[in-house]
Amino acid sequence: MFSIPRPSRRHLLVGGAVGALALAATAALPSTNAMAATGCAVTYTTNSWQGGFTATVTVKNLGDPVNNWTLGFSFPDAGQRVVQGWSATWQQSGSAVTAQSMSYNGSLGTGASTTIGFNGSWTGANPAPTAFTLNGTACTGGPTPTTPQPTTPPPTTPPPTTPPPTTPPPTGTTPVAINGQLRVCGVNLCNRYGKPIQLRGMSSHGLQWFANCYNDASLDALAKDWQADLFRISMYVQEQGYETNPTGFTNQVNSLVDKAEARGLYALIDFHTLTPGDPMYNLDRAKTFFAAVSARNAAKNNVIYEITNEPNGVSWSTIRNYAEQVIPVIRANDPDAVVIVGTRGWSSLGVSEGGNSDEIVNNPVRADNIMYTFHFYAASHKDNYRNEVQRAASRLPLFVTEFGTVTYTGDGAVDTASSTAWLDLLDRLKISYANWTYSDASEGSAAFRPGTCAGGTYTGTSVLTESGNFMRNRIRTPDNFPTS
Repeated sequence: MFSIPRPSRRHLLVGGAVGALALAATAALPSTNAMAATGCAVTYTTNSWQGGFTATVTVKNLGDPVNNWTLGFSFPDAGQRVVQGWSATWQQSGSAVTAQSMSYNGSLGTGASTTIGFNGSWTGANPAPTAFTLNGTACTGGPTPTTPQPTTPPPTTPPPTTPPPTTPPPTGTTPVAINGQLRVCGVNLCNRYGKPIQLRGMSSHGLQWFANCYNDASLDALAKDWQADLFRISMYVQEQGYETNPTGFTNQVNSLVDKAEARGLYALIDFHTLTPGDPMYNLDRAKTFFAAVSARNAAKNNVIYEITNEPNGVSWSTIRNYAEQVIPVIRANDPDAVVIVGTRGWSSLGVSEGGNSDEIVNNPVRADNIMYTFHFYAASHKDNYRNEVQRAASRLPLFVTEFGTVTYTGDGAVDTASSTAWLDLLDRLKISYANWTYSDASEGSAAFRPGTCAGGTYTGTSVLTESGNFMRNRIRTPDNFPTS
């Protein structure tokens, strides 16, 4: 273990500037089954709040198999707008809306269905559309026969039919074996079965300081003893990180992705920016790094990309501009992976700088299959932050890529009550998380006692700090990932 000065906590998630925010009321509207055309059926369901709504649209093909479909409909009210969509390419002109299929859901066999959706806004009224088309054909809920109907009575036993294609059952028991390639559906992170899931795991500390903590033995402990789902690979860009040796740090990240994959863990690749807080400072580095890691890992289904850690001191529009330049670099190589975008105020949804999630809802990143970051430190960030997360979670897909059980400095005593309140909230909302940190740093947030990584034993509770014991107990509870 090389000797370095102990790094000070990189976080400046300052104590709050916004008071408690009331949870926006939600109301479930009835489903609308379109009955107007040959060969397809559509179910449209919404959850609505004042000024906004989430729509879930299920398209079932009842005609011949199709590839590369387009769904069309019109909003009944002029004030209804699509704000952000998923699982399709959404466009709106006036009241007319189209949703074009993605690469992974473009083929619809006879009887097959797929679910897409969007977040929308409304003024005046929010009625559901009642007429839909699939590739220009109106959806009536049933096919029109192409041959005359037989005049003889049908057989007593109906002939066998070919069932619609289904996702095969899991072939293993690890998180990745069960859930496969993840995607964003609505405000949730969903598995290959289209079911909302929550991933729970740990974040590394800076690879430049704690590389000896991340080896086969420690990742075995994380996967088997902790029973975690996720390992966040925290690669600092400044502070003796990536900018000093781009090739070396890229190789180090790729090696840890492989180790996570071998253990069935999801690997969250974190481009760990903090100072300076403007992500545009590292735009060229980000493009170079993500071009390399996305090309190398494109065939893997366990990789999630976090493109900027904790933006601060800049506007949301600047962060959005950065994201809309970096995401296409990843998509060119890995079109299906989930991408996570940092938020204003040290990834506090803007709360730590006096804002809130409205700025994101009103001006979302123009990309599909993305989530937004939220960070907290339980001893410093309490009810007003929790209230904003609860409020935002009905409108935005959130991922807590980093949090601590202690103060925003990364040190101090564990706040068990606040940490428990936070994790109970995240569990209820199915928001995934990674705890800071899976390291033996000399600070209260570290999971291991100082010197553990030099000793090489990572299992059991004797090597853990108070924070480590608390987190291990929470993460070890069953996942119960849904598959049907």
